[in-house]
Amino acid sequence: MDNKVMKRAKGYGFLVIILVMGISLTSWFCDKKKDVALTPKKKVESFVLSFDSTLVSSFYAKYPKLILYKKQVVSMYEKNSFDFVWYDKKGRKETADVIYNKINNLYQEGIQTKLPYKETLDRLLQKNEAKPDIDTELFLSNYYFFYVNKTLQGIDSTKMKELEWYLPRKKQSYVGYLDSLLIDPKLIDSKEQHIAQYYKLKTVLQKYRDIEQKGGWDSIAVPSDFKSIKPGDSSTVVAKIRTRLFQTGDIAEDSGRQLYGFALQQAVLKYKKRNGFTLDKTILPKHINEMNVPISERIRTIMVNMERCRWVATDLGKAKEFIVVNIPSYRLNYFKEGKVVLTSKVVVGTTMNKTVIFSGMMSHIVFSPYWNVTPHIIKTEILPAIKKDKNYLANHNMEWNNGNVRQKPGPRNSLGLVKFLFPNSNNIYLHDTPSKSLFTSEKRAFSHGCIRVEKPTELANLILESDPYWTPERIEKAMHKKKETWCTLKEKIPVYIGYFTAFVDDEGDINFYKDIYEKDAQLAAMLVEEL
Repeated sequence: MDNKVMKRAKGYGFLVIILVMGISLTSWFCDKKKDVALTPKKKVESFVLSFDSTLVSSFYAKYPKLILYKKQVVSMYEKNSFDFVWYDKKGRKETADVIYNKINNLYQEGIQTKLPYKETLDRLLQKNEAKPDIDTELFLSNYYFFYVNKTLQGIDSTKMKELEWYLPRKKQSYVGYLDSLLIDPKLIDSKEQHIAQYYKLKTVLQKYRDIEQKGGWDSIAVPSDFKSIKPGDSSTVVAKIRTRLFQTGDIAEDSGRQLYGFALQQAVLKYKKRNGFTLDKTILPKHINEMNVPISERIRTIMVNMERCRWVATDLGKAKEFIVVNIPSYRLNYFKEGKVVLTSKVVVGTTMNKTVIFSGMMSHIVFSPYWNVTPHIIKTEILPAIKKDKNYLANHNMEWNNGNVRQKPGPRNSLGLVKFLFPNSNNIYLHDTPSKSLFTSEKRAFSHGCIRVEKPTELANLILESDPYWTPERIEKAMHKKKETWCTLKEKIPVYIGYFTAFVDDEGDINFYKDIYEKDAQLAAMLVEEL
């Protein structure tokens, strides 16, 4: 074959190869096109994560019972440029379900309330749609503020004056708090939202609800001529008391015995301690009357005091040292480094001269103090006494001082040998008293409003223990010097005067105290108004 024939043959072969490849490629592309055509297209949902601000007003027009939260809701959305808060591109956020679960279990926080439009929200959330729904969005925002206002803030601060509660309340931005929850929903269960006492009361609340669920406790009936039960006595009433104290955990078992023996005596002492009674083993009608307080009333008392805990700043216990006086328990506790270093009985104001619920900063201790009599006492007590006895002032170691009356220092002084000042407009302070016998009484509401301390010397020594100048010997001398001596504290000490009728101690036992100023019913009524 010559060269021309060879070249022509190679050319034909190349064309054949090109044709075959062309056909193959065409077939491949056609097959791929068929594959694409046979594969259904995915439906891509597109939506914006913001909404028209005018829809907020439309929402409240439709659901007016939620108008209380409008200001907070609008503030939150203005901060977020009216973006959806409870949705992202993946759908409804986990925090939304956490809030929904919380509002369905408000009773666990000691709150009994009816949720407005809850049926509507239930229906909306059951749809579980990924696409944002404006009604669901705004419902969740309103219920978020409903939840935090009820469980974290408590009743509106404007009602505090009605309750005569002037302790500083904790402050928190619940708009800012939501930002944290959206990142980590578990923060909602943090036990740093309230003071520790809140969570202790919450535990006891569940315990008492369990008792109520089982039927509560029966009222203990006693004969009309009943006077007392003493160790060694035997009666059916003793057996009933044993059952009653078994229900609240004061005694380990209910043996059914009618003998008032050792085990029951110890249980009675524990019960008396928890209820502010004198610690003896004799059972009197007043003790049985206290046992007969219905379980429902005890639960209400716990819930009321959980509410009070909501008002207390959580950083209270973080101070290096502070003093707390609880009016209903007639007791003072002095804390240092988180531990109680002194507990003392106190005398507080009468129902006519109530000790004010407030806080201050102790700045001075005054040894051998003058008592500067208040204008009210001068008008209502001193002047009428002078009319009856012209020697009244001299007989009571008193004198006129620039138009006012004051009592000179000394053992007969009404303030005793020392007073502790934390300047305040209520003119209330802690002080000693010559009337020591008052501390043996169960009810100790006898003062004009100031707080008398059973252990003033111990308190002064502990406050000044880090001051080398004020040795115990120098303190004792100053207290008996009969000349007023002022000591300025190097560091001021916070003093909190509170009002708690239920309190869980370090052993986990619930203590109930008499509502001496009748504040529980007033607060309970406010909580009902909040529903």
